[in-house]
Amino acid sequence: MNSRPLLTICIPAYNRASLLAPLLESVLIQEFKDFNVLICEDGSPERSSIADVVHGFQQRHSERIRYEENVTNLGYDGNIRRLVERASGQYCVFMGNDDLMCTGALAAIAAAIQRQPDCGVVVRSYATFDVNPEQYKQVFRYFPQEHVVSAGAEAIFTAYRRSVVIPGMVINRDAAIAVATDRFDGTLLYQLYLVGMILAKHSVVFVPQIIALRRDGTPPDFGNSASEQGKFVPHDQTPASSIHFMQGMLAIAQYVGEVTQLEVFEAIRADIGNYSYPILSIQGKRPFGVFVKYGIALAKLGLWRSPLFHLYFIILLLLGPDCSDSIIRMIKQRLGYTPRFGSV
Repeated sequence: MNSRPLLTICIPAYNRASLLAPLLESVLIQEFKDFNVLICEDGSPERSSIADVVHGFQQRHSERIRYEENVTNLGYDGNIRRLVERASGQYCVFMGNDDLMCTGALAAIAAAIQRQPDCGVVVRSYATFDVNPEQYKQVFRYFPQEHVVSAGAEAIFTAYRRSVVIPGMVINRDAAIAVATDRFDGTLLYQLYLVGMILAKHSVVFVPQIIALRRDGTPPDFGNSASEQGKFVPHDQTPASSIHFMQGMLAIAQYVGEVTQLEVFEAIRADIGNYSYPILSIQGKRPFGVFVKYGIALAKLGLWRSPLFHLYFIILLLLGPDCSDSIIRMIKQRLGYTPRFGSV
């Protein structure tokens, strides 16, 4: 019998102390109990407040919650790697420090893992909200039923882009340890590297149940660590930072293809182009000239190859992001899942 818990809930903590308690409550009320919680605080100005919140929970759940403070500010990627290194569970379940876990989430994850013994990654469905978590803004569900893809190129390019958002993402801890690297620190995308490398040898399971809720409206807090400075700006998502993010996404895909000797790069780039609306819309409220320059920069990364990239760009220019977002949400609500384009 394996003495390790099946799951470790891994929370990278940096500021947002006031939002940590709701997250921990949503985790600790789960009926599934074969899990523990690991929180790694990354040297933020709110370290003492975060510690106070955690210690309050530890008084009631001392056996379940472990809290650690990084000696130096590792940045997002380094802290994700640190969480994996320090986790004791067979699988790591990541949660952003301002997100919420849905009722029954851990039971659904555990069931998916148990049905697929060689599972390396679980890609969750998730929803976004502004203030009230019971009022979803948008649901991100990639397949209407549970969907399994065996190890190899198809598993990698099917899961890759769909693993950008961290809440509820699940990886095999030991498989992640085996491929650990600091090569991509400063991309904010270490989880994509892990997904690509792990799925070369393990299967991926897509879960239709909504596992996590991502809180919209909280400003990004990247750009403080040495690896992120000059690439990202705290509390802002500039066109330059968005371009750097996309460059990192493609660089990791190319590296994974080279190391695994699987032909995944072109498929991943095509998939990113086919679903590039969020990449474009995040800068959609910038002045006309700034947005056009941004779109051209994305096109130069190879996204011009996708006809849908041009369609999204034109729609955003003509209708603006608010109206365009409403159309996208309506389509997804009617279908019940994200439309699938290309071979994925």
